[in-house]
Amino acid sequence: MAHLQDILYKVSIRSIQGELDRQVDNLQTDSRLAGPGTLFIAVKGTHADGHQFIPQVIAAGATLIVCEDLPSSFAPGVTYVQVESSAAASGIIAHNFYGQPTERLKLVGVTGTNGKTTIATLLYKLFSALGYTCGLLSTVENHIGDRIVPATHTTPDPLHLNALLKEMVDNGCTHVFMETSSHAIHQQRIAGLKYAGGLFSNITQDHLDYHKTFEEYIRVKKAFFDSLPSEAFAISNADDKRGAVMLQNTHAKKYFYSLKTLAEFKGKILENNLTGLVMTINDQEVHFRLIGEFNAYNLLAVYGAAICLGEERGEVLRCLSTLTGAEGRFDYIVSPKEKIIGIVDYAHTPDALINVLVTIQKLRKGHERIITVMGCGGDRDKTKRPLMGAAACEYSDKVIITSDNPRSEDPEQIIRDIEAGLNTAAKRKYISITDRKEAIRTAVNLAATEDILLIAGKGHEKYQEIKGVKYPFDDKQILTGLFDLLDK
Repeated sequence: MAHLQDILYKVSIRSIQGELDRQVDNLQTDSRLAGPGTLFIAVKGTHADGHQFIPQVIAAGATLIVCEDLPSSFAPGVTYVQVESSAAASGIIAHNFYGQPTERLKLVGVTGTNGKTTIATLLYKLFSALGYTCGLLSTVENHIGDRIVPATHTTPDPLHLNALLKEMVDNGCTHVFMETSSHAIHQQRIAGLKYAGGLFSNITQDHLDYHKTFEEYIRVKKAFFDSLPSEAFAISNADDKRGAVMLQNTHAKKYFYSLKTLAEFKGKILENNLTGLVMTINDQEVHFRLIGEFNAYNLLAVYGAAICLGEERGEVLRCLSTLTGAEGRFDYIVSPKEKIIGIVDYAHTPDALINVLVTIQKLRKGHERIITVMGCGGDRDKTKRPLMGAAACEYSDKVIITSDNPRSEDPEQIIRDIEAGLNTAAKRKYISITDRKEAIRTAVNLAATEDILLIAGKGHEKYQEIKGVKYPFDDKQILTGLFDLLDK
Protein backbone atom coordinates (compact mmCIF):
# COMPACT_ATOMS: atom_id res chain seq x y z
CA MET A 1 0.00 0.00 0.00
CA ALA A 2 1.26 3.48 -0.85
CA HIS A 3 0.09 7.06 -1.20
CA LEU A 4 -0.61 8.30 -4.75
CA GLN A 5 1.21 11.61 -4.29
CA ASP A 6 4.34 9.82 -3.03
CA ILE A 7 4.59 7.33 -5.89
CA LEU A 8 4.32 10.09 -8.51
CA TYR A 9 7.74 11.41 -7.36
CA LYS A 10 9.91 12.23 -10.42
CA VAL A 11 7.13 11.42 -12.93
CA SER A 12 6.75 13.97 -15.76
CA ILE A 13 3.14 15.05 -15.20
CA ARG A 14 1.18 17.15 -17.71
CA SER A 15 -2.09 17.51 -15.81
CA ILE A 16 -4.14 16.05 -12.96
CA GLN A 17 -7.90 15.56 -12.85
CA GLY A 18 -9.25 14.59 -9.44
CA GLU A 19 -7.86 14.04 -5.95
CA LEU A 20 -4.23 13.09 -5.22
CA ASP A 21 -4.94 12.18 -1.59
CA ARG A 22 -5.63 8.53 -2.49
CA GLN A 23 -4.29 5.15 -1.37
CA VAL A 24 -2.82 2.73 -3.92
CA ASP A 25 -3.02 -0.99 -3.13
CA ASN A 26 -1.49 -2.34 -6.34
CA LEU A 27 -0.24 -1.35 -9.79
CA GLN A 28 -1.41 -2.80 -13.09
CA THR A 29 -0.73 -2.31 -16.78
CA ASP A 30 -2.89 -5.35 -17.58
CA SER A 31 -6.54 -4.23 -17.61
CA ARG A 32 -7.75 -7.77 -16.86
CA LEU A 33 -6.12 -7.64 -13.41
CA ALA A 34 -7.43 -4.20 -12.37
CA GLY A 35 -9.98 -3.71 -9.58
CA PRO A 36 -10.66 -1.60 -6.46
CA GLY A 37 -7.48 -0.03 -5.11
CA THR A 38 -5.64 -0.50 -8.43
CA LEU A 39 -3.62 2.24 -10.08
CA PHE A 40 -4.00 1.40 -13.77
CA ILE A 41 -1.25 2.68 -16.08
CA ALA A 42 -2.42 2.89 -19.70
CA VAL A 43 0.67 2.04 -21.76
CA LYS A 44 0.81 2.24 -25.55
CA GLY A 45 2.37 -1.15 -26.29
CA THR A 46 3.57 -2.84 -29.48
CA HIS A 47 0.41 -4.97 -29.71
CA ALA A 48 -2.27 -2.99 -27.84
CA ASP A 49 -2.97 0.47 -26.43
CA GLY A 50 -3.90 0.41 -22.76
CA HIS A 51 -5.95 3.61 -23.21
CA GLN A 52 -8.74 1.67 -24.93
CA PHE A 53 -9.25 -0.40 -21.76
CA ILE A 54 -9.72 2.57 -19.37
CA PRO A 55 -13.56 2.27 -19.33
CA GLN A 56 -13.19 -1.45 -18.63
CA VAL A 57 -10.91 -0.97 -15.59
CA ILE A 58 -13.15 1.77 -14.19
CA ALA A 59 -16.10 -0.60 -14.53
CA ALA A 60 -14.05 -3.18 -12.58
CA GLY A 61 -13.66 -0.71 -9.69
CA ALA A 62 -10.32 1.00 -10.39
CA THR A 63 -10.44 4.73 -9.64
CA LEU A 64 -6.82 5.75 -10.31
CA ILE A 65 -5.67 6.13 -13.91
CA VAL A 66 -2.30 7.18 -15.35
CA CYS A 67 -2.45 7.94 -19.06
CA GLU A 68 -0.91 9.99 -21.87
CA ASP A 69 -4.25 10.94 -23.46
CA LEU A 70 -7.16 12.06 -21.30
CA PRO A 71 -10.63 10.71 -22.14
CA SER A 72 -13.27 13.04 -23.62
CA SER A 73 -15.30 12.80 -20.39
CA PHE A 74 -14.27 12.04 -16.80
CA ALA A 75 -15.90 9.36 -14.66
CA PRO A 76 -17.00 10.61 -11.22
CA GLY A 77 -14.69 9.74 -8.34
CA VAL A 78 -11.82 8.78 -10.65
CA THR A 79 -8.40 10.48 -10.55
CA TYR A 80 -6.66 10.86 -13.90
CA VAL A 81 -2.93 11.67 -14.04
CA GLN A 82 -1.84 12.70 -17.52
CA VAL A 83 1.89 12.05 -18.10
CA GLU A 84 4.42 12.65 -20.88
CA SER A 85 5.11 8.92 -21.28
CA SER A 86 3.11 6.12 -19.67
CA ALA A 87 5.94 3.65 -20.36
CA ALA A 88 8.47 5.78 -18.46
CA ALA A 89 5.92 6.59 -15.75
CA SER A 90 5.23 2.88 -15.13
CA GLY A 91 8.91 2.29 -14.29
CA ILE A 92 9.23 5.35 -12.04
CA ILE A 93 5.90 4.70 -10.29
CA ALA A 94 6.78 1.02 -9.75
CA HIS A 95 10.19 1.95 -8.33
CA ASN A 96 8.54 4.36 -5.89
CA PHE A 97 5.71 1.94 -5.01
CA TYR A 98 8.19 -0.80 -4.09
CA GLY A 99 10.27 1.52 -1.89
CA GLN A 100 12.98 2.48 -4.41
CA PRO A 101 14.87 -0.84 -4.12
CA THR A 102 17.86 0.22 -6.27
CA GLU A 103 18.70 2.93 -3.72
CA ARG A 104 19.43 0.08 -1.29
CA LEU A 105 21.58 -2.19 -3.44
CA LYS A 106 24.19 -1.98 -6.19
CA LEU A 107 22.59 -2.65 -9.57
CA VAL A 108 24.83 -3.39 -12.56
CA GLY A 109 23.34 -3.57 -16.06
CA VAL A 110 24.91 -5.59 -18.89
CA THR A 111 24.03 -4.72 -22.48
CA GLY A 112 25.31 -5.68 -25.94
CA THR A 113 24.41 -8.18 -28.64
CA ASN A 114 26.39 -11.20 -27.40
CA GLY A 115 27.76 -12.14 -23.97
CA LYS A 116 25.11 -10.52 -21.75
CA THR A 117 24.00 -13.75 -20.09
CA THR A 118 27.53 -15.04 -19.48
CA ILE A 119 28.75 -11.71 -18.05
CA ALA A 120 25.73 -11.26 -15.76
CA THR A 121 25.90 -14.92 -14.61
CA LEU A 122 29.64 -14.74 -13.95
CA LEU A 123 29.18 -11.55 -11.92
CA TYR A 124 26.44 -13.23 -9.88
CA LYS A 125 28.63 -16.31 -9.28
CA LEU A 126 31.72 -14.21 -8.52
CA PHE A 127 30.08 -11.93 -5.96
CA SER A 128 28.33 -14.90 -4.37
CA ALA A 129 31.75 -16.57 -4.04
CA LEU A 130 33.10 -13.35 -2.54
CA GLY A 131 30.52 -13.70 0.24
CA TYR A 132 27.71 -11.39 -0.87
CA THR A 133 24.02 -12.19 -1.19
CA CYS A 134 23.25 -11.40 -4.82
CA GLY A 135 20.43 -11.17 -7.31
CA LEU A 136 20.54 -12.15 -10.98
CA LEU A 137 18.14 -11.13 -13.75
CA SER A 138 18.99 -12.99 -16.95
CA THR A 139 17.64 -14.71 -20.05
CA VAL A 140 18.26 -18.15 -18.52
CA GLU A 141 16.93 -17.63 -14.99
CA ASN A 142 16.56 -15.13 -12.17
CA HIS A 143 18.13 -15.67 -8.75
CA ILE A 144 17.22 -14.16 -5.40
CA GLY A 145 20.17 -15.27 -3.32
CA ASP A 146 20.25 -19.07 -3.75
CA ARG A 147 16.61 -19.29 -4.88
CA ILE A 148 15.87 -19.67 -8.59
CA VAL A 149 12.95 -17.77 -10.14
CA PRO A 150 12.12 -18.76 -13.76
CA ALA A 151 12.80 -16.07 -16.38
CA THR A 152 10.24 -15.22 -19.05
CA HIS A 153 11.94 -12.18 -20.64
CA THR A 154 15.55 -10.99 -20.78
CA THR A 155 14.37 -7.94 -18.82
CA PRO A 156 10.94 -8.20 -17.08
CA ASP A 157 8.25 -5.50 -17.38
CA PRO A 158 8.68 -2.58 -14.89
CA LEU A 159 6.08 -3.80 -12.40
CA HIS A 160 7.48 -7.33 -12.13
CA LEU A 161 11.04 -6.03 -12.29
CA ASN A 162 10.62 -3.68 -9.33
CA ALA A 163 8.69 -6.31 -7.37
CA LEU A 164 11.63 -8.70 -7.92
CA LEU A 165 14.14 -6.02 -6.90
CA LYS A 166 12.18 -5.33 -3.69
CA GLU A 167 12.12 -9.08 -2.96
CA MET A 168 15.90 -9.12 -3.45
CA VAL A 169 16.33 -6.25 -0.97
CA ASP A 170 13.99 -7.97 1.51
CA ASN A 171 16.12 -11.13 1.22
CA GLY A 172 19.35 -9.31 1.99
CA CYS A 173 20.77 -8.88 -1.52
CA THR A 174 23.46 -6.22 -1.73
CA HIS A 175 24.30 -6.60 -5.44
CA VAL A 176 22.10 -7.33 -8.47
CA PHE A 177 23.39 -8.12 -11.95
CA MET A 178 20.92 -7.64 -14.77
CA GLU A 179 20.89 -8.28 -18.49
CA THR A 180 19.54 -5.09 -20.03
CA SER A 181 18.12 -5.75 -23.48
CA SER A 182 17.60 -3.20 -26.24
CA HIS A 183 13.85 -3.90 -26.09
CA ALA A 184 13.84 -3.05 -22.36
CA ILE A 185 15.78 0.17 -22.92
CA HIS A 186 13.55 1.28 -25.79
CA GLN A 187 10.32 0.37 -23.98
CA GLN A 188 11.59 2.19 -20.85
CA ARG A 189 11.21 -0.91 -18.67
CA ILE A 190 14.27 0.26 -16.71
CA ALA A 191 12.98 3.83 -16.12
CA GLY A 192 13.40 4.95 -12.52
CA LEU A 193 16.14 2.45 -11.64
CA LYS A 194 19.42 3.69 -10.17
CA TYR A 195 22.42 1.87 -11.63
CA ALA A 196 25.78 1.54 -9.88
CA GLY A 197 27.33 0.66 -13.25
CA GLY A 198 26.85 -0.49 -16.81
CA LEU A 199 28.78 -2.88 -19.06
CA PHE A 200 28.91 -3.03 -22.87
CA SER A 201 29.99 -6.30 -24.52
CA ASN A 202 29.73 -5.73 -28.30
CA ILE A 203 27.21 -4.87 -30.98
CA THR A 204 26.39 -6.77 -34.16
CA GLN A 205 23.23 -7.26 -36.21
CA ASP A 206 20.23 -8.45 -34.22
CA HIS A 207 16.60 -7.51 -33.50
CA LEU A 208 16.17 -5.57 -36.75
CA ASP A 209 12.62 -6.93 -36.84
CA TYR A 210 12.05 -4.58 -33.89
CA HIS A 211 14.49 -1.70 -34.33
CA LYS A 212 14.25 -1.63 -38.18
CA THR A 213 17.79 -0.23 -38.69
CA PHE A 214 21.19 -1.05 -37.22
CA GLU A 215 21.72 2.66 -36.46
CA GLU A 216 18.57 2.72 -34.33
CA TYR A 217 19.69 -0.45 -32.53
CA ILE A 218 23.01 1.26 -31.70
CA ARG A 219 21.25 4.45 -30.56
CA VAL A 220 19.02 2.49 -28.17
CA LYS A 221 21.98 0.64 -26.62
CA LYS A 222 23.87 3.93 -26.25
CA ALA A 223 20.86 5.54 -24.51
CA PHE A 224 21.45 3.21 -21.55
CA PHE A 225 24.94 4.65 -20.98
CA ASP A 226 23.74 8.21 -21.65
CA SER A 227 21.35 7.82 -18.71
CA LEU A 228 23.89 6.57 -16.15
CA PRO A 229 24.54 8.98 -13.23
CA SER A 230 27.95 10.57 -12.59
CA GLU A 231 28.61 8.39 -9.52
CA ALA A 232 28.22 5.20 -11.60
CA PHE A 233 30.85 3.44 -13.72
CA ALA A 234 30.59 2.59 -17.42
CA ILE A 235 32.80 -0.17 -18.88
CA SER A 236 33.08 -0.80 -22.61
CA ASN A 237 34.88 -3.12 -25.02
CA ALA A 238 37.66 -1.09 -26.64
CA ASP A 239 38.08 -3.73 -29.37
CA ASP A 240 34.51 -3.31 -30.62
CA LYS A 241 34.47 -0.55 -33.23
CA ARG A 242 31.50 1.07 -31.47
CA GLY A 243 32.88 0.56 -27.96
CA ALA A 244 34.08 4.16 -27.59
CA VAL A 245 30.88 5.60 -29.12
CA MET A 246 28.79 3.85 -26.47
CA LEU A 247 30.43 5.91 -23.72
CA GLN A 248 30.71 9.15 -25.70
CA ASN A 249 28.02 11.06 -23.78
CA THR A 250 27.84 9.21 -20.49
CA HIS A 251 28.16 11.09 -17.20
CA ALA A 252 29.53 7.94 -15.54
CA LYS A 253 33.21 7.22 -14.94
CA LYS A 254 34.57 5.58 -18.12
CA TYR A 255 36.69 2.42 -18.32
CA PHE A 256 37.65 0.08 -21.16
CA TYR A 257 38.73 -3.55 -21.48
CA SER A 258 40.69 -5.01 -24.37
CA LEU A 259 42.77 -7.88 -25.76
CA LYS A 260 44.27 -5.78 -28.56
CA THR A 261 44.92 -2.25 -27.35
CA LEU A 262 45.72 -0.23 -24.25
CA ALA A 263 42.92 -0.24 -21.68
CA GLU A 264 42.33 -0.08 -17.94
CA PHE A 265 41.55 -3.81 -17.98
CA LYS A 266 44.00 -5.44 -20.42
CA GLY A 267 44.08 -9.13 -21.26
CA LYS A 268 46.27 -11.44 -23.34
CA ILE A 269 45.47 -15.04 -24.25
CA LEU A 270 48.40 -17.41 -23.65
CA GLU A 271 46.59 -20.74 -24.17
CA ASN A 272 43.10 -21.67 -25.39
CA ASN A 273 42.01 -25.32 -25.40
CA LEU A 274 39.37 -27.67 -24.02
CA THR A 275 40.82 -27.39 -20.52
CA GLY A 276 40.14 -23.65 -20.55
CA LEU A 277 41.91 -20.34 -21.06
CA VAL A 278 45.30 -19.30 -19.75
CA MET A 279 45.56 -15.52 -19.98
CA THR A 280 47.05 -12.52 -18.32
CA ILE A 281 44.80 -9.82 -16.88
CA ASN A 282 46.74 -6.66 -16.13
CA ASP A 283 49.93 -8.77 -16.21
CA GLN A 284 48.63 -11.37 -13.72
CA GLU A 285 48.61 -14.90 -15.26
CA VAL A 286 45.47 -16.94 -14.49
CA HIS A 287 43.94 -20.23 -15.69
CA PHE A 288 40.18 -20.03 -16.30
CA ARG A 289 37.71 -22.86 -16.89
CA LEU A 290 35.96 -21.01 -19.70
CA ILE A 291 36.98 -21.53 -23.34
CA GLY A 292 37.43 -19.19 -26.31
CA GLU A 293 38.39 -15.64 -27.16
CA PHE A 294 34.80 -14.43 -26.66
CA ASN A 295 34.96 -15.67 -23.07
CA ALA A 296 38.29 -13.87 -22.60
CA TYR A 297 36.35 -10.67 -23.32
CA ASN A 298 33.56 -11.71 -20.95
CA LEU A 299 36.08 -12.37 -18.17
CA LEU A 300 37.72 -8.97 -18.69
CA ALA A 301 34.33 -7.25 -18.44
CA VAL A 302 33.53 -9.12 -15.21
CA TYR A 303 36.96 -8.39 -13.74
CA GLY A 304 36.59 -4.69 -14.57
CA ALA A 305 33.17 -4.47 -12.93
CA ALA A 306 34.45 -6.19 -9.78
CA ILE A 307 37.34 -3.73 -9.48
CA CYS A 308 34.98 -0.77 -10.06
CA LEU A 309 32.75 -2.18 -7.29
CA GLY A 310 35.73 -2.00 -4.91
CA GLU A 311 36.85 -5.64 -4.75
CA GLU A 312 40.46 -6.74 -4.27
CA ARG A 313 42.24 -7.79 -7.49
CA GLY A 314 43.88 -11.01 -6.26
CA GLU A 315 40.71 -12.35 -4.64
CA VAL A 316 38.64 -11.52 -7.74
CA LEU A 317 41.02 -13.44 -10.03
CA ARG A 318 41.20 -16.39 -7.61
CA CYS A 319 37.40 -16.72 -7.50
CA LEU A 320 37.00 -16.13 -11.26
CA SER A 321 39.44 -18.94 -12.00
CA THR A 322 37.08 -21.47 -10.38
CA LEU A 323 33.86 -20.45 -12.17
CA THR A 324 31.97 -22.01 -15.05
CA GLY A 325 29.77 -20.02 -17.43
CA ALA A 326 26.02 -19.89 -18.05
CA GLU A 327 24.00 -22.92 -19.12
CA GLY A 328 23.80 -23.35 -22.89
CA ARG A 329 26.81 -21.11 -23.56
CA PHE A 330 29.59 -23.26 -25.08
CA ASP A 331 28.22 -26.15 -23.03
CA TYR A 332 30.14 -29.24 -24.12
CA ILE A 333 30.04 -33.00 -23.58
CA VAL A 334 32.27 -35.77 -24.92
CA SER A 335 31.03 -39.24 -25.92
CA PRO A 336 33.16 -41.61 -23.77
CA LYS A 337 33.94 -44.23 -26.43
CA GLU A 338 34.07 -42.35 -29.73
CA LYS A 339 35.44 -39.12 -28.17
CA ILE A 340 33.06 -37.04 -30.27
CA ILE A 341 32.80 -33.54 -28.80
CA GLY A 342 29.29 -32.07 -28.67
CA ILE A 343 28.87 -28.35 -28.04
CA VAL A 344 25.50 -26.73 -27.30
CA ASP A 345 25.45 -22.95 -27.69
CA TYR A 346 22.81 -20.21 -27.77
CA ALA A 347 24.49 -18.51 -30.77
CA HIS A 348 21.57 -17.02 -32.70
CA THR A 349 23.22 -14.09 -34.48
CA PRO A 350 25.76 -14.23 -37.35
CA ASP A 351 28.52 -12.79 -35.15
CA ALA A 352 27.85 -15.16 -32.23
CA LEU A 353 27.85 -18.16 -34.59
CA ILE A 354 31.14 -17.07 -36.17
CA ASN A 355 32.70 -16.52 -32.71
CA VAL A 356 31.77 -20.04 -31.59
CA LEU A 357 32.91 -21.69 -34.83
CA VAL A 358 36.22 -19.78 -34.87
CA THR A 359 36.80 -20.91 -31.27
CA ILE A 360 36.06 -24.52 -32.28
CA GLN A 361 38.47 -24.26 -35.23
CA LYS A 362 41.22 -23.13 -32.85
CA LEU A 363 40.51 -26.11 -30.57
CA ARG A 364 40.87 -28.83 -33.18
CA LYS A 365 44.20 -30.55 -33.66
CA GLY A 366 43.90 -30.82 -37.43
CA HIS A 367 41.95 -33.82 -38.69
CA GLU A 368 38.62 -33.42 -36.85
CA ARG A 369 35.61 -32.24 -38.82
CA ILE A 370 33.19 -29.57 -37.58
CA ILE A 371 29.53 -30.53 -38.10
CA THR A 372 27.05 -27.75 -37.33
CA VAL A 373 23.31 -28.01 -36.71
CA MET A 374 21.62 -24.62 -36.93
CA GLY A 375 18.41 -22.79 -37.75
CA CYS A 376 16.77 -19.40 -37.17
CA GLY A 377 13.81 -18.38 -35.05
CA GLY A 378 10.46 -17.49 -36.59
CA ASP A 379 8.80 -14.07 -36.14
CA ARG A 380 12.26 -12.51 -35.66
CA ASP A 381 14.79 -10.59 -37.78
CA LYS A 382 14.64 -12.23 -41.21
CA THR A 383 17.65 -10.33 -42.61
CA LYS A 384 20.10 -12.35 -40.51
CA ARG A 385 18.93 -15.73 -41.86
CA PRO A 386 21.04 -15.85 -45.06
CA LEU A 387 24.01 -14.46 -43.07
CA MET A 388 23.66 -17.25 -40.50
CA GLY A 389 23.60 -19.92 -43.23
CA ALA A 390 26.65 -18.43 -44.95
CA ALA A 391 28.57 -18.22 -41.66
CA ALA A 392 27.75 -21.83 -40.70
CA CYS A 393 28.92 -23.18 -44.07
CA GLU A 394 32.06 -21.04 -44.21
CA TYR A 395 33.38 -22.22 -40.84
CA SER A 396 32.08 -25.83 -40.82
CA ASP A 397 32.86 -28.99 -42.79
CA LYS A 398 29.22 -30.08 -42.79
CA VAL A 399 26.03 -28.15 -41.96
CA ILE A 400 22.55 -29.40 -41.20
CA ILE A 401 19.99 -26.60 -41.49
CA THR A 402 16.93 -27.28 -39.34
CA SER A 403 14.18 -25.66 -37.27
CA ASP A 404 14.90 -23.46 -34.27
CA ASN A 405 11.69 -22.02 -32.76
CA PRO A 406 9.56 -21.51 -35.88
CA ARG A 407 6.82 -19.88 -33.77
CA SER A 408 4.02 -18.83 -36.16
CA GLU A 409 6.11 -19.16 -39.34
CA ASP A 410 6.42 -22.09 -41.74
CA PRO A 411 9.71 -23.85 -40.80
CA GLU A 412 10.30 -24.79 -44.45
CA GLN A 413 10.19 -21.10 -45.44
CA ILE A 414 12.68 -20.18 -42.70
CA ILE A 415 15.04 -22.85 -44.05
CA ARG A 416 14.62 -21.44 -47.58
CA ASP A 417 15.52 -17.96 -46.23
CA ILE A 418 18.70 -19.42 -44.69
CA GLU A 419 19.57 -21.27 -47.91
CA ALA A 420 19.34 -17.99 -49.87
CA GLY A 421 22.70 -16.93 -48.36
CA LEU A 422 24.62 -19.98 -49.62
CA ASN A 423 27.07 -19.74 -52.52
CA THR A 424 27.97 -22.68 -54.77
CA ALA A 425 30.69 -23.99 -52.43
CA ALA A 426 28.41 -23.69 -49.39
CA LYS A 427 25.61 -25.61 -51.13
CA ARG A 428 27.90 -28.65 -51.38
CA LYS A 429 28.36 -28.66 -47.59
CA TYR A 430 24.82 -28.67 -46.29
CA ILE A 431 21.65 -30.70 -46.04
CA SER A 432 18.31 -29.58 -44.59
CA ILE A 433 16.24 -31.60 -42.12
CA THR A 434 13.20 -29.77 -40.76
CA ASP A 435 12.76 -31.96 -37.66
CA ARG A 436 15.36 -30.68 -35.15
CA LYS A 437 15.68 -33.96 -33.24
CA GLU A 438 16.25 -35.84 -36.49
CA ALA A 439 18.81 -33.22 -37.54
CA ILE A 440 20.78 -33.74 -34.30
CA ARG A 441 20.54 -37.54 -34.72
CA THR A 442 21.87 -37.25 -38.28
CA ALA A 443 24.78 -35.09 -37.12
CA VAL A 444 25.73 -37.73 -34.52
CA ASN A 445 25.49 -40.51 -37.15
CA LEU A 446 27.69 -38.53 -39.56
CA ALA A 447 30.37 -37.91 -36.92
CA ALA A 448 33.57 -39.93 -36.77
CA THR A 449 35.91 -40.29 -33.79
CA GLU A 450 36.97 -36.89 -32.33
CA ASP A 451 34.77 -34.88 -34.70
CA ILE A 452 33.18 -31.77 -33.17
CA LEU A 453 29.42 -31.22 -33.30
CA LEU A 454 27.95 -27.75 -32.72
CA ILE A 455 24.23 -27.58 -31.93
CA ALA A 456 23.53 -23.86 -32.23
CA GLY A 457 20.66 -21.48 -31.58
CA LYS A 458 18.68 -22.70 -28.58
CA GLY A 459 21.29 -23.20 -25.86
CA HIS A 460 19.61 -23.28 -22.44
CA GLU A 461 16.03 -23.42 -23.79
CA LYS A 462 13.97 -26.41 -22.69
CA TYR A 463 11.26 -26.06 -25.34
CA GLN A 464 10.57 -25.65 -29.05
CA GLU A 465 7.80 -23.23 -29.99
CA ILE A 466 5.66 -24.27 -32.98
CA LYS A 467 2.41 -22.51 -33.93
CA GLY A 468 2.13 -20.89 -30.49
CA VAL A 469 2.66 -24.15 -28.55
CA LYS A 470 5.82 -24.82 -26.53
CA TYR A 471 6.86 -28.48 -26.72
CA PRO A 472 9.51 -29.93 -24.38
CA PHE A 473 12.86 -29.87 -26.21
CA ASP A 474 16.39 -29.76 -24.76
CA ASP A 475 19.33 -29.83 -27.21
CA LYS A 476 21.82 -30.99 -24.57
CA GLN A 477 19.53 -33.72 -23.24
CA ILE A 478 18.90 -35.05 -26.75
CA LEU A 479 22.60 -34.96 -27.62
CA THR A 480 23.54 -36.72 -24.36
CA GLY A 481 20.98 -39.47 -25.04
CA LEU A 482 22.29 -40.00 -28.57
CA PHE A 483 25.88 -40.16 -27.29
CA ASP A 484 24.82 -42.80 -24.74
CA LEU A 485 23.30 -44.92 -27.51
CA LEU A 486 26.43 -44.43 -29.63
CA ASP A 487 28.73 -45.71 -26.90
CA LYS A 488 26.71 -48.87 -26.05
